[in-house]
Amino acid sequence: QVQLVESGGGLVQAGGSLTVSCAASGIIFSVYDMGWYRQAPGKQRELVARITSGGSTNYADSVKGRFTISRDNAKNTVYLQMSSLKPDDTTVYYCNARHSTLNYWGQGTQVTVSS
Repeated sequence: QVQLVESGGGLVQAGGSLTVSCAASGIIFSVYDMGWYRQAPGKQRELVARITSGGSTNYADSVKGRFTISRDNAKNTVYLQMSSLKPDDTTVYYCNARHSTLNYWGQGTQVTVSS
């Protein structure tokens, strides 16, 4: 059974930092491209950051220079380090694992940035 379990969300003041984690099980983690998405109420889910199995990364323009995605294949975990957080970053963040036609989602973790 595949599980992606996010953790680390919470409340932070604007300008602050927060790191969210996603622990994967039931998959061969090292071959999966991993990503973080977010979805605000009434809006489509959008890509925040992605890291390939080979370690290449890409980011949404809105988070470039502020967020960093990384992975630890030994721990089957992907991280999203968020800094200089803004109230607009407030929403639910979802972990995604993708390999070929296989596509899995976590349950999401809430990040709230207060002004």
